[in-house]
Amino acid sequence: MKKKEIKKLAKKYGVSPEAVQVLADALQRGNLTMAQFNHPELGGSGQWMQGGMLMIGDMFNNNLKATVNNLCLELATALTNQPVEVEQVSGQNQWQSSDGTPEPAKSSKGKSKAKASKSSGSTMGTMSFQPMASGNWWPADFGSPNSSGGQNNMRYAYFAGTRRLVIEANGKTTIYDTGDHQIGGVSQQQSGSQTLTFTSQHGQVPVSDLKVVSSK
Repeated sequence: MKKKEIKKLAKKYGVSPEAVQVLADALQRGNLTMAQFNHPELGGSGQWMQGGMLMIGDMFNNNLKATVNNLCLELATALTNQPVEVEQVSGQNQWQSSDGTPEPAKSSKGKSKAKASKSSGSTMGTMSFQPMASGNWWPADFGSPNSSGGQNNMRYAYFAGTRRLVIEANGKTTIYDTGDHQIGGVSQQQSGSQTLTFTSQHGQVPVSDLKVVSSK
């Protein structure tokens, strides 16, 4: 994107041009449908996916979540309408789509960028979110999730149509009834208890408040 557009968005959302550029680069690597980023003004390490899933290190800052989400949406729209440079295309190779589409062969530039991203996340000591690997681990009859993600030894998939939230933790898969919740993201507290919470129109809610449909 042009520096003029970057500065305009930075002023609109109250963040630095550097923070906007970090999100723009992350979106280009994620084929404009997802972004994995790490910047203090964006809540530290986080992940955004088209469809409503957003996780940031500052998990209880709902105002910042709204800012990051709206900025990602506006950036994705703006970037869709402009050509993508060759170097940026190579960076897409490090991503795996949430619907299980196989990733293309990695170029040397794509590999170096992937390593740099991982190194940056570990240096900051913040949460590290990963896109889902290929292959569906949730029940086949659920179809494609509206959002999915993973962190450490936990991963989740949310299905709005069937009102189901599937969480796999330590090899155990639990299916929850989401009721009237419209889930916008699931996050894991950085503690020994590994407490999971999600964001919906009712605010921040512990996953344990949901009704368990099955667990195995």
